[in-house]
Amino acid sequence: MLGFRLSAQRPPAEHRRISDVVISRYEHVYEVDPRLMQEHVRQQSLPEWDFHRIIENRVEHLVWMQQHFADSVISGDDLIRELEQEGD
Repeated sequence: MLGFRLSAQRPPAEHRRISDVVISRYEHVYEVDPRLMQEHVRQQSLPEWDFHRIIENRVEHLVWMQQHFADSVISGDDLIRELEQEGD
């Protein structure tokens, strides 16, 4: 059986502010500032090991979501080009 003790978990790493609405606790991982989220969604404690599990599997999850729910997938580069063309 896999298990964990919440009391044995490390506290979340200190964050650094990226912008008014974004923070970062780990390199290349950006989060909406939890204080802003609390206005709309009650926040839950998330053990650090679970946070890292989610981060490590986010690409596979996105691919799965795209395969099951998207009619098409647009790359970020294509989207930026399209927006720039509209601005001209």
